[in-house]
Amino acid sequence: MMFVSLWQGMKSGKKMLAAALILIGLWPVWGIESVAVGACPDRAGGVAIWISPRVPRIDSPLRVMAVSADFRIDQLVVSDPTEADVTPRVIERGGPPWSLDALLDPSEAGIYRVLVRQDGKPVACREISVGGGRSDPDSGTREAAWDRSTEAFFSAWIERLFDFPVGESVNLPSLRPVLLDPERNFLYDHFAVGEDRRIPAEPDCADLPYYLRAYFAWKNGLPLAYRACSRGSASTPPRCGAAAIAEDFVKTPAPASLFTSVIRKVMDTVHSGSARTALDDEATDFYPVPLRREHLWPGTVYADPYGHVLVVVKWVPQTAGGNGVLLAVDAQPDNSVSRKRFWEGAFLFAEDVPGAGPGFKAFRPLIRVGTQGRTLRLLSNEELMELAPGQPYSEEQGELTSEDFYATMGRLIDPLGLTPEQAYEAMFEALLEQLETRISAIDHGEAYYRKYPGTVIPMPKGNAIFETIGPWEDYSTPSRDLRLLIAMNVLARLPERVARYPGSFLLEGRSPDTVRADLERLHRERMQQNHIVYRRSDGSPWRLAVAEVFARRRRFEVAYNPNDCAEFRWGAEPGSVEYATCRRRAPADQVVRMDQYRSWFRELRRPPR
Repeated sequence: MMFVSLWQGMKSGKKMLAAALILIGLWPVWGIESVAVGACPDRAGGVAIWISPRVPRIDSPLRVMAVSADFRIDQLVVSDPTEADVTPRVIERGGPPWSLDALLDPSEAGIYRVLVRQDGKPVACREISVGGGRSDPDSGTREAAWDRSTEAFFSAWIERLFDFPVGESVNLPSLRPVLLDPERNFLYDHFAVGEDRRIPAEPDCADLPYYLRAYFAWKNGLPLAYRACSRGSASTPPRCGAAAIAEDFVKTPAPASLFTSVIRKVMDTVHSGSARTALDDEATDFYPVPLRREHLWPGTVYADPYGHVLVVVKWVPQTAGGNGVLLAVDAQPDNSVSRKRFWEGAFLFAEDVPGAGPGFKAFRPLIRVGTQGRTLRLLSNEELMELAPGQPYSEEQGELTSEDFYATMGRLIDPLGLTPEQAYEAMFEALLEQLETRISAIDHGEAYYRKYPGTVIPMPKGNAIFETIGPWEDYSTPSRDLRLLIAMNVLARLPERVARYPGSFLLEGRSPDTVRADLERLHRERMQQNHIVYRRSDGSPWRLAVAEVFARRRRFEVAYNPNDCAEFRWGAEPGSVEYATCRRRAPADQVVRMDQYRSWFRELRRPPR
């Protein structure tokens, strides 16, 4: 390839590296390039058109996705081999990146032409050969690479995968339900051999971003990089070794067995420390990005200072009639996957944790270098800072206080501002989602005890209750419960916060004291009006008003042990009617230790490692 020779002089000048990045697409292309008359480039002006399955067939659904990294695209049209227009239903998402989704049902062999427009102006097109045994006329002439177009496709793929209605509570037993859904997974059965039904799909918290990255790499013939890292200490962030670069998926479609082998290696290597590396460390899988909407694409990872990891999946813009929303998914040790809104109760941030580098991060770009382009390596921090327009690498999150961080994110999500009532309602809905997720987690633990009655799960000592392996990791909820206690505290303190920082809200002419009183009244009403339903040990449902959950906060400080019955874990009072169905309690020595660790939950802090 032409760019290879440009790498020879990299050490002597940054311009040559910049030229190489332009040619392979890592340097963004700003502005719109129209498609030349008679030409049909599937990548033009920053827009790329993707198809699945890899080899289109007659009378078989063909998924088409157009993705733009730099500007909105608004029309996708298709013509069949007779040049007659096909009018598929098109779904528009995102921005940035922007995408258009369509599903075709080709009924005859030949060339189908896909044209993408922006404001009526053609910006990209692709000719697709159906029934000819290949993906398109130039199949095989372009080697897959993690360039800007591919990163935008990765982002759009993730957004589609988790694009549930915004108000819907999403709690999945694993990734399997979305990966096996062709309506959500653009890459489902991409090789047309039923490969998705023969792979594991149960990543946990730290594995989730790597699993999504590896799955996408597998389906698109891309290399994959990951590192073995330490977990860090109370005073130092995790450090990582040299990158392991897997090229198993490159050039030819890899069987499900090979993907399984690779992802097992990855998941056995990465852990909660992999994303918590220092912001200025470059021997990492991730790099920190600026807190700007144009850099926080779906697929961006959020690492909290205590080891939890989330993956951004969707932005919902604020409108005159509705709040903005930033949505992310996370996985739990029991392999369940749930969707969460951005707020202080779910995205923990702290500036005084020297053993972590928290914040939003992106996968470090993997590029080819050398005389034949045969060597793969990850870009350094210096290259990211100096060579890419828009400064995608930024350590600004490390300079922010918690208050500054949440204020900055609040302005991104709701640039028009929020009334205190709007802020409260958004927080309250997010809290309800966290409670629903906890219901699923405890139900999962109860199912384990029904299957293995009489089992006693060993309880780790000290801070290992938050980080261990085995049944305790799968069925206990110390991290989840700590976040829930933080969430309840954040919501309860909102009236006081509005009174202290009135300039952060739209008070609409009211005094801070009036607003505080209005919020306190709203809080009491919502707490009584809303409820959750959990299942007791005998399977019977029990209804709890949210006010009751708040009243039981002290009991939630020792409610994470899976050896305790569901009733105890939901704060039921021993001797009460609610508690009468309880048939299981933690051993006495575990109860003593939980009481010793109680201060961590009362003070809302994770203990040092």
